[in-house]
Amino acid sequence: MQAENTPKQFFQINKLSRENLMKQNALVLWFTGLSGSGKSTIADLVENEFHRRGVLTYSLDGDNIRNGINKDLGFSEKDRSENIRRIGEIAHLFCEAGIVVLASFISPFQKDRKIASYIVGDENFYEIYVNTPIEVCEERDIKGLYKKARSGEIINFTGVSSPYEKPLKPYLELDTIKKTKEECSMLVVESMIGKIRK
Repeated sequence: MQAENTPKQFFQINKLSRENLMKQNALVLWFTGLSGSGKSTIADLVENEFHRRGVLTYSLDGDNIRNGINKDLGFSEKDRSENIRRIGEIAHLFCEAGIVVLASFISPFQKDRKIASYIVGDENFYEIYVNTPIEVCEERDIKGLYKKARSGEIINFTGVSSPYEKPLKPYLELDTIKKTKEECSMLVVESMIGKIRK
């Protein structure tokens, strides 16, 4: 809902102007999956390959955002929804700037991912499901979060004490059991590069 007495300001230079200047179409690649599924790792490999090919990108990551603009939010369902709404708004701004955004967030609820897609613009939003079984995520547990969640130190932890709703129709589904992180990243790159290039 638009705030009262704050009409939207329009400028002469718009998204299309910036895309034409940079010779690329701005999109948001939204990587979703459990903690430890490999979202950020794969997104990082994708960004490196895009950079090598001359695509201007920016990565948004859950941990980094929560240490900055969203550090006032907890992990209740309400706060998780607000976290994703704000991220959707940030991704939208970068997309309007003509940049390809790689957003890596657990984003466990379908309704929140749908809101993020609406904010960004459905035509610019590509949901990528990093499908890694929770057993594998727990084996990795690099940050020790699953162990803390199982012991009750962390509440509302996705996959343990809070649900993860799998995407119904993601643009891409990456099976990290059958494919390496490098293979997954190249699948994303090859699927998206034709949509990005002008």
